[in-house]
Amino acid sequence: MKRIKWIGLGLTAAACVASGALWRQHSRVAPQEAPAAMPAPTAAASAELKMPAANPAPAPVDLEHSDGLIREKAKALSAPAPFSAWLQTEDLIRRITAATNAIADGTSPRESLGFLSPKRKFRVKQVQGQCYLDPGSYSRYDPLANVIQSLNAQAVASLIKELAPYFQAASRELGSPPRDFQATLVKAIQELLKTPVVERPIQLREKVISYALEPSGDLQLESLSAAQKHLLRMGPKNTNRIQGKLRAIALALGVPEDQLPQSRIYTAR
Repeated sequence: MKRIKWIGLGLTAAACVASGALWRQHSRVAPQEAPAAMPAPTAAASAELKMPAANPAPAPVDLEHSDGLIREKAKALSAPAPFSAWLQTEDLIRRITAATNAIADGTSPRESLGFLSPKRKFRVKQVQGQCYLDPGSYSRYDPLANVIQSLNAQAVASLIKELAPYFQAASRELGSPPRDFQATLVKAIQELLKTPVVERPIQLREKVISYALEPSGDLQLESLSAAQKHLLRMGPKNTNRIQGKLRAIALALGVPEDQLPQSRIYTAR
């Protein structure tokens, strides 16, 4: 586990419905004889005519030039200043899709969401010879938590659905068979909702270049996934705020309440 980096979950999205222009080409057509009457269809032919038409192939999308469209649609989602700066990052759809896959698998989304890294360093403190996570480090993630909390859950869900062709195109690039993006997003949200909200001091064990989370009675924090550890290190207040918004987004996407993990809060003993 890296000492100083954490990457949060950014669930910003934008939408564009691909459209095409209809055209007609007019030309002179020589008059033709009236066609001969067609014989009545046979029973087999009638049955064939009643078969439903195949679903049309999804309209192609242009991921290479999607950033401008996303920025235009997403800019109204949040007011805090960092959000508009984050939207200037390139390859937003690909980054969001890759990060969503990583979190759903419990791995770190650091590679895709490096632009969300806090500027200040991770800090620890010594208490009676024991090493603990310094609660002062939690405020490094306040800007991210502020942006996420400011999002309108219904608006985010609507844009995610509208952007489905773009996310699916990015998902196809990541592997075969491609994942369904919305299902993967719900799995990622469920993964983060399982992160405990720890309102007590978190003891650490120093390793060579990082820290491990020491077990503490009913808390086995080192067994959390990498994605959950990122959220844990935001502190109990920010974890609670982000989980609340993720839950609201999942409900807006149509996920039943009973499919969302309940909060686990561990208070000081």
